Amino acid sequence: MKHIKRRAFLGVGLGTTATVLLSQCSKRQTLSSDLGLRSVILSKEGLLSVDLEANYGRLFLGDRQANLLTFNGLIPGPRLEAKPGDRVQISLINRLNQPTNLHYHGLHITPKGNGDNIFLSIPPGERFTYEFTLPTTHPAGTFWYHPHHHGHVAEQVFGGLAGLFIVRGELDEIPEIKAAKEVFLVLKDFDTNPAVLSPMAMMLGREGPIVTVNGQVNQKLVIPQGGLLRLRLLNASSARFYRLKLEGHSFQLIATDGGAIAAPIELQEILLAPGERAEVLVRGNRQPGQYRLLNLPYNRGGMMMMGGRMGMGRMGRGMDQTTLQTQKTQSLAILNYEGTVGPLSLPLKLIPVEALSAPNVTRRIEMSMAMGPGMTMAFLFNGQTFNEKRIDITPKLGTIEEWELTNVGPGGIAHPFHLHTNSFQVVSRNGQPEPYRAWKDTVLVKGNETVRIRIPFRTFTGKTVYHCHILDHEDLGMMGTVNIQSA
Repeated sequence: MKHIKRRAFLGVGLGTTATVLLSQCSKRQTLSSDLGLRSVILSKEGLLSVDLEANYGRLFLGDRQANLLTFNGLIPGPRLEAKPGDRVQISLINRLNQPTNLHYHGLHITPKGNGDNIFLSIPPGERFTYEFTLPTTHPAGTFWYHPHHHGHVAEQVFGGLAGLFIVRGELDEIPEIKAAKEVFLVLKDFDTNPAVLSPMAMMLGREGPIVTVNGQVNQKLVIPQGGLLRLRLLNASSARFYRLKLEGHSFQLIATDGGAIAAPIELQEILLAPGERAEVLVRGNRQPGQYRLLNLPYNRGGMMMMGGRMGMGRMGRGMDQTTLQTQKTQSLAILNYEGTVGPLSLPLKLIPVEALSAPNVTRRIEMSMAMGPGMTMAFLFNGQTFNEKRIDITPKLGTIEEWELTNVGPGGIAHPFHLHTNSFQVVSRNGQPEPYRAWKDTVLVKGNETVRIRIPFRTFTGKTVYHCHILDHEDLGMMGTVNIQSA
């Protein structure tokens, strides 16, 4: 990690809004998580400028107090909104007792210097200002920010450090979408004391018993009869999967990780692995009443890890006994009908998704696990754990590569594969073509599955990474380094 020296910091003072928030958010003070719903910072005259303080706080999650980590005292952190071509300045103040940094998940920006550089290390008590410009061609979409200091990623994200980063653009101007009511849903699980976890829970990927939407338990949603709801969904959990279903309603998928798809696709359920996003439209075409947004059971594998030696009772705090295999149906939010409007129509088309040409290079990446010393677990790409000094892949700028991602690990545990800097398209899954074209930056590779992705390396050179987005797996070695070279 590149450690930031005090003299290298840009001494940007706290803005008025941030100062008020921070003055209310001392380490010992109880904080209100619903502030996060009202905290939005927009770019003005081509500049998005904000101070983010990573700190400790006690918040109410439902009726339970929790010791968490917050940005500006909020769960989730402030929602940041910018437009293509905007300049972004984010001053990160580290009030934690360990190093941290920021990753701008899904943004197509430089990985160098004070851009999306996850090799930076900001020590406790220090401040560092990130500064970058969104390309004028950057797609509109639902992106997010979170810490990415290797070895501390899972702990800090699980503790609550995450926030939305929205890029406004062409998708938002489609008349039918513009007429819809927009709602942001950050899906995140917590433990009341996230620092107390068993090694087994961390190996499997930590999950908490309190599941929230925007820091709320059973978030309330409203739609008028005849109306249209635009749900922008983010899985900000460290390891929990969300298999979403809305009682009595279907979802009209309009965008994935990297932005819009070509036309709406009707779905009855949506599966979001950690790090994934989706945007959907919901039609208010049912009788007035209450409808639950449900998280359905999902088996993400892993129960037979370590040759079956993992007993259910050894999972430890932060992972209940039904996790991974027999998770019960959970209610995440309640949709209520209020009022009536003239029926709003769905868009017939959205934004065309470019078809990528044949790849210049094809690579194979195997995902696996191995036992380490003291009954610990290591997670591997091509038989190796992460080494910051090693370069694993050296693509050329302006080329297209196809990567074959194969999950060969025991126990059938699923791995969400995430690539920084450049989005990709999923070509096939177990040899079957992907049913529709979309831009992604995170794709789920289930146990014994092979997924082929096609990546255009565009705009930026420099060193970046790919990794499993079950964040404990990343911290335990499942990360590799990409060094994009000039053509």
